[in-house]
Amino acid sequence: MDWIITTANWYLYLLLIGFIFIPLTSKIFHSFFDKGYPFAKIIGIIVLTYAAFVLGIYKIAPFNRITLIVFLVAAFILQWIVIRRRTSVHSLFRFNKQMWVFVFEELLFIASLFFLTYIRGQEPSIRGLEKYMDFGFINSILRSDYFPPLDIWYSRLPINYYYFGHLSGAILIKLSGMIPSYGYNLILASIFAQAVTAVFSLVGSIVYSFRRSLRLAYLMGLLGTFIVNFGGNLHTIYLFTQGYPADTPTPFWEILTGYNPTKYWYPNATRFIPFTIHEFPIYSYVVADLHGHVFDIPFVLLTIALLFLMFIHKAEVSEIKTYKFNYKLHLKHIRQLPTTIYHLLTTNYYLLTVIALGFMTALHYMTNAFDGPIYLLLIALTLFVMFGFKKKLFFYMAVSTVSFLVFSHPFSSHFSPFVSGIGVNCSPDFLTDMKKIGPFLFEKGNCQPDPFWMLFVLWGFFWINFLLFFFIKVLEGKTKHALVQHQLRIDDFIFVLFTFGTILILIPEFFYIKDIYPAHFRANTMFKMGYQAFIMMGMASAYTCTRILLLHNKGVKILFTGIFLFFFSFIFIYPFYAYPSYYGTLKKTPQLDGSEWIIGQFPEDKEIIDFLNYRVKDQPTILEAQGDSYTDYERISAYTGLPTVAGWWVHEWLWRGSSDVIGKRIPEVVALYESKDQNETRRLLEKYRIEYVVVSRLEKEKYKNLNEEKFKALGKKVFGSSNGLGALYQVINK
Repeated sequence: MDWIITTANWYLYLLLIGFIFIPLTSKIFHSFFDKGYPFAKIIGIIVLTYAAFVLGIYKIAPFNRITLIVFLVAAFILQWIVIRRRTSVHSLFRFNKQMWVFVFEELLFIASLFFLTYIRGQEPSIRGLEKYMDFGFINSILRSDYFPPLDIWYSRLPINYYYFGHLSGAILIKLSGMIPSYGYNLILASIFAQAVTAVFSLVGSIVYSFRRSLRLAYLMGLLGTFIVNFGGNLHTIYLFTQGYPADTPTPFWEILTGYNPTKYWYPNATRFIPFTIHEFPIYSYVVADLHGHVFDIPFVLLTIALLFLMFIHKAEVSEIKTYKFNYKLHLKHIRQLPTTIYHLLTTNYYLLTVIALGFMTALHYMTNAFDGPIYLLLIALTLFVMFGFKKKLFFYMAVSTVSFLVFSHPFSSHFSPFVSGIGVNCSPDFLTDMKKIGPFLFEKGNCQPDPFWMLFVLWGFFWINFLLFFFIKVLEGKTKHALVQHQLRIDDFIFVLFTFGTILILIPEFFYIKDIYPAHFRANTMFKMGYQAFIMMGMASAYTCTRILLLHNKGVKILFTGIFLFFFSFIFIYPFYAYPSYYGTLKKTPQLDGSEWIIGQFPEDKEIIDFLNYRVKDQPTILEAQGDSYTDYERISAYTGLPTVAGWWVHEWLWRGSSDVIGKRIPEVVALYESKDQNETRRLLEKYRIEYVVVSRLEKEKYKNLNEEKFKALGKKVFGSSNGLGALYQVINK
C-alpha cells in the first residue's frame, strides 16, 4: 500500500497546480468542450518552471521550495483578481453538465497516473539505457540554487544539453518534497497522465467542434489518446512470421507463418530500418528514459491545441492595417506607445496567439532542441494555409520567430548547439568533391535509401488514414452533403497535420542533421522528426475515424470502417507485448524506489550515495571511476548530482563536439587512482578542485594498481561501507 500513498501524495501537488491555473486555461480554451481542463496542469507546470528558470538564470531568486510556493500563491491571487473583474466565479465552478466532463477527465488522469506507476513499480530501477544521464541531470538541478546547473560528467562546467524538461521534473520533486529516486518514476507516470488527458481533450474538442455530440467527442477522444499513447505501428505483423535477425529485417510476406509471439521482440519496431531510430511514445513509457522528447510530449500537445484554436478562429478586422496605422501615429506620441502595445495584445487574438506559440517553440527548443525548428515550421505551414502568401504570413512569422528568440535567450545564452551542418543523403558524386556548400554537407558514403515497404510498415497506419480522409473529401465533393465553413476549416487543420507529419517522415530520406555518429548519421534526425509525426498523425487518424462514422453512404462507411479496423488492430496489440516483455507478469507488489537495485548489486555504493546525499551540501567535485556510455560507471555522480572529473565519453563527445573533452581527462583519472606520486596526485586534485574521492568495487576493478593509501595521507576517510568494500575520502586542501 505504500506505493498508493506515495502516488496519492504526489498527485495532490499536481491537482493543486492544475486548480490554480484553471482560470487562465478556461480563458484560453473557452471554445473547447471541456474548457481545456487537462491543459491546466500542463500550463501550470510550464509557467512555474519557466519562472523558476528565469529567476535562477538571472540570480533573482534561488531555486527552492519557498520560491515555488510564493510564485504559486502569487499566480493564484493574480488569477483570482482577474476572475473577480471579468468572470463570475460561480459560473466557472458551478456543477453542471460540463463539470461532469471535468470529473471524467480528472478520473482519467488519476487512472493513468496510477496505471503507469503500477507498471513502473514492477521494475523501478533507474539503471540501463540512459537513465543515469536523465537522473543525473535532475539531481544536479535539485542541488542548484541558481542556473545553469552543473554538468555531472564534466566537472565545473554547466550542462550543455536541453534540460528544461528535466527542470520541470525537478520542480515537482522540489515542490512535493519527494525523494528523487521515487520522483523519477512518478515524473514518468505524470507525463503519461498529462498526455492521456491532453490528447483526449484536444481530439474530443476537435470532434465536438465538427459535430456537437458529447458521446462522439468522448469516444474519439479515447480513441485518439489510445493511438498516441498506447499505439504501436504495423511492425506487429511480424507476430505472424518466423522472425528475423534484428540487424537484417526481412520482408514479412517472405516469412509469414502463423501466430508466433515467441519470435517477436518489441524494440524492433523502433529499430526496424537499419542504422536508424524511429521510436514512439509507448516505447518511451516502457523503457522509462526521461529524455527531452518524453518531457516535451505534454508541451507539444499544448502547442498543437493552440494552433487548432488559432486555425478555426475568425478574424473580423485586418490586423496588418491596424498595426501600420498605430505604428505611424504613435511615433509622435512615445508616451502612448505602451498603451498601444497593450491594446494590440489584448484585442488582437492572432497576435497574442502567435506570441504564445513563439514562447512554446522556445520551450520545445529548451526541452528537446529538434522540436524548436519543427514547430516553427508547423506554425509557418499553418499560417500559410490560413493567410496564403500575403503580408500577414510574413508579419506573424516574424512575430513568432522574435518571440522564440526572446523567450529562449535565457537558455541559448548558455548553450552551444552540437549540430555541425545539414547532410544530404546519397549526395551525387560531383557534390561530394565539393564537400560543403553553406550549411549543406555532401559526405561520400553516407547513403541510406529506404525501401517504401519498410516505411509503410512504420507509418502505413497513418498513411492509410490519410488516404481514407482524402477519399472522404472527394466523395463529399460529389454529394449534396456539403459542410459548413467551420467544418471545412477543421478538415483543413487535419490535412495540415497529416501533410506536415508526412513531410517530417520524408525529410530524413533526403537530409539529416550532422552529429558525431558515423554509421547512424540519420538516426537522430529520423527519430526526432518521426516522433512528432507519430503524435500529429495519431490525433489526425482518430479524426479520420470520426469522419468515417459520419459518412452517409452505408456501403462506403462499412468498407472504410473495415479498412480502419484492420490496420488499427496491428497498432492496438503492441502494448500487450511491450509491457510484459519489459516488466514481466505485472503481478509484483509495486516498489517505487529507483535506487533499490543498488542494495542487491552494489550495497557499498548505496551507502556512499546516501552519505553524500544527506551529509554533503552544494556541489563539490567528486572523483569516481570513468567508464563508457551505457555502463554502470558514473553511478555515484548520477545518483547524487555531484560533478565528477570525467563521465560517459560518447555522451560528452556529443554534447561538446569533441572526443578530447573526456579523452584528455581519462589518463588523469587513471593517474589520480594509480599514481604513487603524491605530488602529482595533489596537483590533479587541486586542478579539478576535487573534494571527495570514491574508492569502491568498480574503482578497484577498473584500476588494478589503485593506490588507496595515498588518499589517507592527502585527506581523511569520512565514510566506510558496512561490508568493507567501499570508502569515501575527503581531500584536505592546503
